[in-house]
Amino acid sequence: MKVESLMLKGFFAAGLLVCVLVLGGMLTTRASAPESVASTAAVAAHR
Repeated sequence: MKVESLMLKGFFAAGLLVCVLVLGGMLTTRASAPESVASTAAVAAHR
């Protein structure tokens, strides 16, 4: 029982770390939404 609860706590900590890193990455992107949409549309228009 001790090993299972330790593994569960480890998986929870790893999942929480991944969520925090993804959220931090989304919040610290430099381009705003209209700029990124415009650049995607410009790339698609050149094809």
